Amino acid sequence: MASMQKYSVRGAPSSEIEQNLHAYSPLVRQLLYGRGIVSAEHAEALLNPHYEHHSHDPFLMKDMEKSVERILKAVKDDERIAIFSDYDADGIPGAVVLHDFFKKIGYLNFENYIPDRHGEGFGLNQKAITQLAKAEAKLLITIDCGITDSTEVAHANEHGIDVIVTDHHLPSQDGLPKAYAILNPKQADCAYPEKMLCGSGVIFKLVQALCLTLKTEQWKLKIPVTIPSGWEKWLLDMVGIATLSDMVPLTGENRIFAYYGLKVLKKSPRVGMTELLSVLRMNRNDITEDDVGFSITPRINAASRMGIPMDAFRLFATTDDNEATTLAKHLDKINTERKGKVASLVKEVRKHVEERGQRTVVVAGNPNWRPALLGLVANSLAEDMRCPVFLWGREESIELKGSCRAGGSVDLSLMMYEARAVFSDFGGHKEAGGFSTTLEKVHLLEAELERAYEKVRSEYVSDSGTVADAVLSFDEVNDKTWQDVAKLAPFGVGNPKPLFLFENARMRKMEQFGKEKQHLKLTFAKTNGVYVNAIQFYAKPEDFPGALIEGRPINLLANLERSTFGNRIELRLRIVDIF
Repeated sequence: MASMQKYSVRGAPSSEIEQNLHAYSPLVRQLLYGRGIVSAEHAEALLNPHYEHHSHDPFLMKDMEKSVERILKAVKDDERIAIFSDYDADGIPGAVVLHDFFKKIGYLNFENYIPDRHGEGFGLNQKAITQLAKAEAKLLITIDCGITDSTEVAHANEHGIDVIVTDHHLPSQDGLPKAYAILNPKQADCAYPEKMLCGSGVIFKLVQALCLTLKTEQWKLKIPVTIPSGWEKWLLDMVGIATLSDMVPLTGENRIFAYYGLKVLKKSPRVGMTELLSVLRMNRNDITEDDVGFSITPRINAASRMGIPMDAFRLFATTDDNEATTLAKHLDKINTERKGKVASLVKEVRKHVEERGQRTVVVAGNPNWRPALLGLVANSLAEDMRCPVFLWGREESIELKGSCRAGGSVDLSLMMYEARAVFSDFGGHKEAGGFSTTLEKVHLLEAELERAYEKVRSEYVSDSGTVADAVLSFDEVNDKTWQDVAKLAPFGVGNPKPLFLFENARMRKMEQFGKEKQHLKLTFAKTNGVYVNAIQFYAKPEDFPGALIEGRPINLLANLERSTFGNRIELRLRIVDIF
């Protein structure tokens, strides 16, 4: 992790903006200004989002009314409904949301289907559809997939199955599938105001619409259960997890889902959630977005990477205490195995790089490597090496599948397009992507990617000009500052953690900690002698060349965080850079 060459401190808001935001403390005003918020109205929407006022009418989404009518017709006519969701930490919570709705209204003629990550891959597939047709499904609802699956939707239609696609991915330029209805705010002619929902967000809007309709239509459908007003809010634990996991911008309606999702998570009656938090030794009242991202999400994803995705679904859907305990322990166990395998693969690729010498692009692969783990491996290596990393493996087909990460040095989508001749398929965005290739083409991969890298990197505009939100002193690492920072949580894409600069700081102590001494801790002191710790996981002094020299003052860029590890509350700094 190379030390940053460029940084600046954000300027103060104008007197007019200061006046608009006068109700807040100076630090909160500065943080709001840094997020482009300059009015009291927008400040309140961020700091105190209101569930009703800041949510949108679900019927603004194209095909919502049509979808609701078709689902309620299926319920009235006792048609079998199949719910087909993706196998990740967006699709699985979304599957639980729709499952819980049908259970709530007492409708049991449905099934959840989650494809095997290794054998079936992402999206609808004809074999699964044929299987669902044999089980007499008449309505298929997708979650977090389906928008590009025109062939598979046509296959379902041939089997007499109506398909409602709910998705948030970009539609194909080749056109939309011929589904009965499509719920996707990214459709060109969809007027829904929030375009950046995750898959679970879309399915939640469908459940909202169903609940609203049942208020007036329940008597016609002869549904014996009356859904209490606002019941769907209990589903926000799942929607919140998905919103935080899928890295969508935490602005607009997503802010509602993340903010209230964490609140519901803290009091969720799900036995599976209770058991998982118990296994993780996590205090429910202290759950943050970091706990979701670093502890809950990986265990959901471990189910598909290391085993069966239905295990993660069953954990959150079950009402059986014993099943919940077994599944929580199982997911924790396979996540530990996943971490071990990823660490082993990282070590193997590092050895490969050392033997061959540093390249502009790291390309490595092995037919024995599991593709589902390679994104995690590539991410770790790209962050450290600051260059593009492409890794491939093979599962249950002759095709080779891989993952890539940019390392902040190039736009991956442009790079892969330039090297498209060596791929059977590819996709992704600026920082991350996936690809497929063949045994015949794999030996051309490195040379072609190095050529593509040289061609496109000159056009790349780096985001590395880091801007600190404010300059702080160690005396300001206190509860008041933390309370100001916490007002803007949860943090994530579109609402980054505040970044603070500590100038000309003198260390009292530097040490490595952890079981294998793999983490870095620097200790500083306030004017009253109280210590302030700054940490970075998986780091060592050499990662900041020329900066950590004994007796020399340093500049520290860091986030402020509140640790509750071991039931001990500590305000500390998370190191971002040292120079």
